[in-house]
Amino acid sequence: MVTAIIAAGGTGSRVGGDQPKQLLLVGGISILQRTVSVFDKCRVVDEIILVLPSGLRGKEGLVVTQYGTPVRIVEGGLRRQDSVAKGFDAASASEIIVVHDAARPFCTPALISRTIDAASCYGAATAAVAAHDTLKQRSVGQGHFVTRTLARERVVQAQTPQAFRREVLAEAIRLGRGGFTATDESVLVEQAGHRVAIVEGDKWNIKITTKEDLKAARRLLEDKMPTGRIGFGYDLHRLTKGRPLILGGVVISHDYGLAGHSDADAVCHALTDAILGAAAAGDIGQHFPDHDERWKGASSIDLLREVADLVRGRGLWVANLDVVVVTEQPRIGPYVMQMRSAVASAVGVGLEFVSVKGKTNEGVDAVGRGEAITVHAVAMLKAAE
Repeated sequence: MVTAIIAAGGTGSRVGGDQPKQLLLVGGISILQRTVSVFDKCRVVDEIILVLPSGLRGKEGLVVTQYGTPVRIVEGGLRRQDSVAKGFDAASASEIIVVHDAARPFCTPALISRTIDAASCYGAATAAVAAHDTLKQRSVGQGHFVTRTLARERVVQAQTPQAFRREVLAEAIRLGRGGFTATDESVLVEQAGHRVAIVEGDKWNIKITTKEDLKAARRLLEDKMPTGRIGFGYDLHRLTKGRPLILGGVVISHDYGLAGHSDADAVCHALTDAILGAAAAGDIGQHFPDHDERWKGASSIDLLREVADLVRGRGLWVANLDVVVVTEQPRIGPYVMQMRSAVASAVGVGLEFVSVKGKTNEGVDAVGRGEAITVHAVAMLKAAE
């Protein structure tokens, strides 16, 4: 079993602003959410311990997991090593503990896995990148002068993730609690007498510490982000007596429901076609034909969830969704937040990436006469990072 401790206990004062650094947005998503998402995607990670400053303790809604990795939140300490120690105390009895700075949101699942494998083999491992510039050691005190030039082929810049066998990290944490101060856990492990293996890191795995780092991260994401794929979906169902009205996975109070083979949720049907269209993966009729008894009375929100999983398996993830529901009656305004929440949960995105709007047809045609409901939907997909 593998536990990931994400250290996010600091305030990030060097970045500035009126909110903690972890909550600042990079590409429309918080630094904290980006970091948690990477560990959620990594299949070898069994649980995530998120260490937050006291002001954010108890705000579990700050992050969502797309793949269901359990997340527990604990309050951080005064120093980084104190925060990691508290995370360690909260961790399950995992054989391997991996520690990562929340301020490194561009880590990859592959890098996490490499570091864990090395720790399993050697006891301790850290991601690191080679130094490419000529490195000078400087004097301490008044004025700065070169005392010697370092052999750069023997020097690396340490990153996180850093991974450890449980007993190795436990020994290092005891040393830290005894008064030794270190900038990361690998230093404590070295001081405890253990060797730390070096795993090839990633030059994009930058740490956001200052305002300049934040600007660089935003530019980096713009450079890395592929062009989105857009799909359009449309659905129409007649209203009929004797059936519940279900839209966006929500049961709506009305005298009529929608006629159909499944539960006839036109919102989910339009979204399903939009997502499939963006992925060039066919349409809802191909995947869930209305002549197949398996889908008779099926929950369309479950079918939407299945399609989101399908495109994810093709290396695509839902970036955002926009829906327009056209109906004379009932008014959907009171149900919009429930619909957004249900859809967001089904496709694995935050609530802020799902929009639902209601329109009327001004008395025109079957929709205007209250005989049917139509739904238009647009989906944007992005290639998985």
